[in-house]
Formats: sequence, structure tokens, C-alpha cells
Amino acid sequence: MAAPRYKALVDALASDIRTGRLVAGARLPTHRALAAREGVAVVTATRAYAELEAMGLVSREQGRGTFVRDLAVPPGHGIDQQDVATDAVDLNFNYPSLPGQSDLLRQALRDVAVAGDLESLLRYQPHPGRPQDRASISRHLGRRGITADPDRVLVVNGAQHGLAVTVMAVLKAGDVVAVDALTYPGFKVLAHAFHLDLEPLPTTADGPDLDVLEKLCATRPVRAVYAMPTLHNPLGWVMTEADRLRLIGIARRSGAWIVEDASYAYLVEHPPPPLAATAPDITLHVSGLSKSVATGLRVGFVLAPAPVVPLLERAVRATTWNTPALTTAIACRWLDDGTVDQLEAQKRKDAEARQAIAAAELAGLPLVGHPSSYFTWLPLPDDARADRLAATLARHRISVSTAEPFTTSAGPPQAIRLALGSTDPHSLRATLRTVRRLAVEDAFT
Repeated sequence: MAAPRYKALVDALASDIRTGRLVAGARLPTHRALAAREGVAVVTATRAYAELEAMGLVSREQGRGTFVRDLAVPPGHGIDQQDVATDAVDLNFNYPSLPGQSDLLRQALRDVAVAGDLESLLRYQPHPGRPQDRASISRHLGRRGITADPDRVLVVNGAQHGLAVTVMAVLKAGDVVAVDALTYPGFKVLAHAFHLDLEPLPTTADGPDLDVLEKLCATRPVRAVYAMPTLHNPLGWVMTEADRLRLIGIARRSGAWIVEDASYAYLVEHPPPPLAATAPDITLHVSGLSKSVATGLRVGFVLAPAPVVPLLERAVRATTWNTPALTTAIACRWLDDGTVDQLEAQKRKDAEARQAIAAAELAGLPLVGHPSSYFTWLPLPDDARADRLAATLARHRISVSTAEPFTTSAGPPQAIRLALGSTDPHSLRATLRTVRRLAVEDAFT
């Protein structure tokens, strides 16, 4: 029968991969060739490959075939935070921190302790946040060019939680969402959890291909567009004002929401107006302070059209009830006294310095990114294997991410993302020198 034969085929191939008889990077037979070799139906071979892919043992690449994964690189690397050995350098996740930030926190805790409202911090808070905290965030958004009524602001547990409650508020299972072909992995996780239908948009040097978006909206019921117009993760683009206006026009004509992820927007000085500033009636603007202040400070915010606010409040209540009052109080103090603005300016300069290091140490390689970003994208030649390079780097105690977790299209491109913000500049320089040497040996020869 088909079921036992399919299971036996999966077990045999899985054993060959795990024992090394099928080496990392090896191209497997086509579905038809495998079926002929094993004497099974093509549909059985297809099912076997799908099972191996779900197990993290192979990867399918559109137009190229099915390849054995390098098992030294965990499936989903770049989505799920992996433990990094104490002697390894983490170029997978960013933890940008500046000297003196711990002193800022120490002083903030003292200030809160003598403020006289500790009792209020021990109680449940309003689901969307305290009025004074929402007002602080509103003023912060105003400095970023967005006129925001505090009643349209909700405090959330970081930008990822903001995206989650946004999805819960305006989308449902089966809804079509237009996303970039390379996008933030955290949104992919949400889309999978909430059973959204992601439609990938090809990327250009300056943003998503809006011609494709327009055709998509004409042929499918696109419910939302997920966009990172200011400093895209992982490609670092900043969309032009003209393209932003065109995106808004397409969304309006299609009746689609815009979900604007501004998590890294603080790194760009004087960008074009945010989408929420131009189209406040259809845009849900999501950001937070984890990137700009500290990753452990899980305070984020959502700015939404007024009719959506009650739906977001319900989602906040269902997921976390309210943001912890102590961290929110500290964050809003820093918003009001200029600390956040100061830290953001310092981190822009820090990111620029790290990009300069990357440009120098990786000279000659086809880097893609922004001059004040904390990450850079390294496309590899078509015949190279990103998982093999990532495994080689891992053996040299360097952790990076492949393109796989960022990819929403049928097959991931051969590329790696290098996060530049989690090690000191001296170590970063030496580490990138090693990355260049190994990349040239492994992929660019």
C-alpha cells in the first residue's frame, strides 16, 4: 500500500541524510526520477520530499530542485533564538547596547521608587495603557512626523506583541496578506499561527515591486499589506515618498489595511513621512523600544485608526491583559525626558560605524544594506549553498542567519544576513575578516 511504502521511503532517505551517506548540499533526484527509482507513484515521491522538508532535512528551491540541508544549521535559524556558546560571536541576532545604559536603568529605578505612585504600579492597568503613558507615546510619535491622538495609541509588550494583536484585530484565518518576498521572520511566525495566506512581492533595490502588488490586488482579495518602508529587515531599503504614496493608493482602492512595521525606522535620519502620517485611516503603525533602547525593555506601541482601537484592546486583554506597569513607567519617563531621543541618536552613529567596519572588512563582496543599519545582507552566487556556509561559520564559532527564515516565496535565495550590533567593534572587525575569508573559500571561488 502507498502509506507504508511512503513511510519506508522517508525513513530510508532520513537515515541516509543523518548518517552522512547523503552529504549536505547534495541535490536529490527529481520527484519523477525518485518515483521511477523506487517503483512508486510520483505523488508518493512528492509526499516523501514534503515530509523530509517538514523534518528539516531537505530544502526545496524553485527552479533548482531539492537539496540536503546541512544539519549543523538548525531549521528556522533566524526565527527561533538559538543558544550561542560563550566563546562564539553572535551575528544572527542584534543586541545593540551603549556604555552607560545600565546606569540609566539604575537611576530610573531610583526615580520610580521615590515618585510616590508605587502602589498604582502594583495594580492591573487599563488594557491599552494608562492615559499618561499613551500621551507620552503620542508625543514621541509626533517627533517622528505622525500626528497621533493618544486615544488611538495602545501600549503593548514589544513590537512583536503589537504585530500579534494587530493580526488578531483586523485579520482572520485565510485572509490574503501581501508581504515582501524577504521579510521579518516574526511576521511569518504570526502568519503561520493565524493561518494567513501570504502572497510574496518581488523586491527591487528600493522596495517591493508595486506593479506586482497592483496586479495581485486586482486578482485576489488582499486584506492587508505588511510593509517596512523605513529601513527594511533584512534588505535595509528606505522607500521613496512617491512609492509610499503609490502603495497607499493601491491599498485604498483595494480596501486593504496597511500594517507598518517601524521597528528599525529610528536608525534613519529624515526619512519620508511614515505611512501612518499620510494614511492614518487605513494604517496600523507598530513599533517599540526594544531595538532603540534595550532588547529586554519589552515596551511597544500600536497606533491605529479609531474604529480598530476597541478590537486591539480586546486582543491585548486576551493575550497579556496589560503591559507591565513598571517597565512602561520607566520607558515613558525616558520618552519624556529625552533619554530615548539621545539613545537613538547615539545608536545611529554606532550603526554607521559598524557599517563602515563591514564595508571595509567585506570589501569586494556584494553587500546589500543601509549605511546606518545594524545588519547587512550578503547574496551568494547561485551555485553556492548558504546553509553550508552558515555551518562552516558555526564551526568557527560564528553564528549567522541564512535567507530561509526571511523567505516567503517558494524557494529561499542563497544569502546570509549578518547582524552587526551584538559584539564590540574590535571583535566585529576580526569576526568579519573571518567571514570574508570563509565566504570567499566556500562560495565565491
